[in-house]
Amino acid sequence: MTAFRTLAASAALAFAAPALAQTPGGVPLEQHACQRACLEGMVERYLQAMSDGTVTDELFARAVRFTENGVELPLGNEGLWATTVSPQGYRLIVPDVETQQVGALVTVKEQATSSAAGAPLAPEAVGVSLRLRIDPQGKISEVEQVAARPDRPLGGGEAPAGVFGRTGEMVEAMVRPWEGYSRAVPEGERRSRADLVAVADAYFEAIERNDGKGYYPFTDDCLRYENGIIAAAPEGAPVGSLGPRLGCRQQLETSLFGVVSSIRDRRFVAVDRERGVVFSFAFFDHRPINWTWQLGELFKIENDKISRIEAIFIRGPYGMCSGWSTYAQCRSEEIQDVR
Repeated sequence: MTAFRTLAASAALAFAAPALAQTPGGVPLEQHACQRACLEGMVERYLQAMSDGTVTDELFARAVRFTENGVELPLGNEGLWATTVSPQGYRLIVPDVETQQVGALVTVKEQATSSAAGAPLAPEAVGVSLRLRIDPQGKISEVEQVAARPDRPLGGGEAPAGVFGRTGEMVEAMVRPWEGYSRAVPEGERRSRADLVAVADAYFEAIERNDGKGYYPFTDDCLRYENGIIAAAPEGAPVGSLGPRLGCRQQLETSLFGVVSSIRDRRFVAVDRERGVVFSFAFFDHRPINWTWQLGELFKIENDKISRIEAIFIRGPYGMCSGWSTYAQCRSEEIQDVR
């Protein structure tokens, strides 16, 4: 608890935030046009629009900004907008009424080709880490997504699946999110935004340059999924595909030493205080091998401990940035509370 309070206090200093009862514009939370159901519905409306390839003034702000895998693109005919054929799939959505943003881990169906001018392949599932921002007019003004596509050999043929070769398919095999994500925290036990972010960030701190002696705020039954694969699980849980079965805390206490050189551009973009869920984007650098993971990751927090972790991510160019941060923020390992 001492370690947690230190983390929370540090996070609170980093947050230039107003009182939790109001948003930065001073509007009481209950007066926002887009509440929980509205924000969750925005995800479905966005994915349907992407599948249809239709950008309308009804749904999108005129100055909407769009990035996919860290690259800014025109909205409407680039990236997944050019290839999605069905919005159906997995849904794990984290609405943030306070900031009018929503984060989500989802899948969609994409129809690609085997080469630049090749024949269409059968539709395949793509895993997506997604963030939307809703403006005061109730329109989507920002779209950020990380698209984890299956490996596709140029010219056709079957690609080896690899550990994360078919992310969308593996995420869809989970069928539906764990029911605990939707479980409300009793009102008197709900933590502040800064407290929840501090606990989530403790996971990044634990993994970064880990020596087995850090602060590991996990419940005994903590379970971690990475691209649909169980990466850490308690005794008795299904065996994963990333080596021996170890619990979230045990894994960090006995292995994963010094694997991650830096976890940076830590952008906490959606906090659901009612349910104790935090959604973030970050980059995991592996300096010795010039390798960077770009990821969207969420955390279920109960009694100041993490009970579930779920992420969808891709391998990107070493040292890449999100497209939403300054260079200094991109290189920083500090918390960013995105409002």
